Amino acid sequence: MSKNPMVVFVAPKKVVIEDRPMPAAGPAQVLVKSERTLISTGTELTILKSEFAARSAWADYGRLPFVPGYDNVAKVLEVGPGVDKGLVGKRVASFAPHSAFAAVPVAETWVIPEKVTSDEAVFFTIAQIVFNGVRRGQAAWGETAIVYGLGLLGQITVRALLFAGVRPVFAVDVADKRLALLPKHEGLVALNPKKSSVRETVSKHTRGRMADVVYEVTGAPSLIPQEFEALKPLGRFVVLSSPSGKTEFDFHDLCNAPSFVIIGAHNASHPEHETPYNQWTKSRDAELYFGLVAKREIEVDSLVSHREPYTKAPELYAALLADRSQAMGVVLEWDVEGRV
Repeated sequence: MSKNPMVVFVAPKKVVIEDRPMPAAGPAQVLVKSERTLISTGTELTILKSEFAARSAWADYGRLPFVPGYDNVAKVLEVGPGVDKGLVGKRVASFAPHSAFAAVPVAETWVIPEKVTSDEAVFFTIAQIVFNGVRRGQAAWGETAIVYGLGLLGQITVRALLFAGVRPVFAVDVADKRLALLPKHEGLVALNPKKSSVRETVSKHTRGRMADVVYEVTGAPSLIPQEFEALKPLGRFVVLSSPSGKTEFDFHDLCNAPSFVIIGAHNASHPEHETPYNQWTKSRDAELYFGLVAKREIEVDSLVSHREPYTKAPELYAALLADRSQAMGVVLEWDVEGRV
């Protein structure tokens, strides 16, 4: 019988590869064989460290042992009852975990256009999160935005905002290496807050109007209060990251008095069904992302920083726990013999 190796968090800061039984495609499912999976250096490392409060959403979600992963590019091997057999052999994106094989709902499986490489396609969940968050923040053509944190989410947020016509976009990070990965664009202002004042720079470029919307993508609770400093009165503050831990927050000075609007933007806030009032489901955002990449309107090739075989996953996670500052797109490759 074929084996199904997968990444498992068995204890805090301990990662193993386990051989588990081969899954089968049930009703409304497809069986896929993985080519690439993307490590979420935010969500996955938070769960792996397991340093969150016992009674928190993180604790409910990240119970160990835990099978991580939600960015998967694979080939369809089989389809379950009621599923179009024409999907067999197609390259698809799904929320399958870091495993060689997986049975996934066909409703959450997206065929990847031929012009989109597997390395590009593996960012699709990140794109879904970002596109939804940009819309949640109601960023409009000609408005000004600040993006704090230029990890993978932040990099794609900057690209999405520029594509949407936001001008200027201020991209903020303390790592010059991350700033160097930004696209070359006249509407973009790159800022290292250790070298330049964010507030003064934004004021200069906006003639004192300040930013219409801020996107928090650092995931660092302690940084959040200072990220309001260049937001205009009645401006919007979007929590696009998933911070772990408590933030000391003065609701008078940072919400009530300036009348800021604070907006959560988890991927789960996508509408379940497409309607004339909100068409932007996860499926529509995946379709949009693949279309933009295929037409080279958004570039993500430069964002792959690590590419390793899945067998190196334990060592790779250990390195990321020690220092993730040099990581961007961390890709696992799955070259496994098995059902064909």
